[in-house]
Amino acid sequence: MENTLMEALGMEIVSVEKDRVVMTMPVDHRTRQPAQYLHGGASAALAETAASIGAVANIDSTRETIFGIEINANHIKSKAAGTVTAKATPIHIGRRTMVWQINIIDENDQLICVSRCTLGVVAKEK
Repeated sequence: MENTLMEALGMEIVSVEKDRVVMTMPVDHRTRQPAQYLHGGASAALAETAASIGAVANIDSTRETIFGIEINANHIKSKAAGTVTAKATPIHIGRRTMVWQINIIDENDQLICVSRCTLGVVAKEK
């Protein structure tokens, strides 16, 4: 995670399984927008990161890699401080594409953001 967006935004991996990824991210000066609430882009970055890590758990990373194709995010509730947790689960795991559902909640299990991410599985160049 060193020298990545994950490090810059304070994202941490809680658990990784083929069918579930859990990550956290602080709501602080790194992840808030000028009005001092969680930035929607930070939520989208957390969602795509969780989905991508889950996708990597489902491929042979010596032969393939993952690239984002599409992400959407519905921001349900604002958050000014604390921590948010992303829980990513696969909707579709195919040979060339994957679709993941990501729910981002706060410490009180309040839904903050709902996201869906489509990822491409691409063969590494030889």
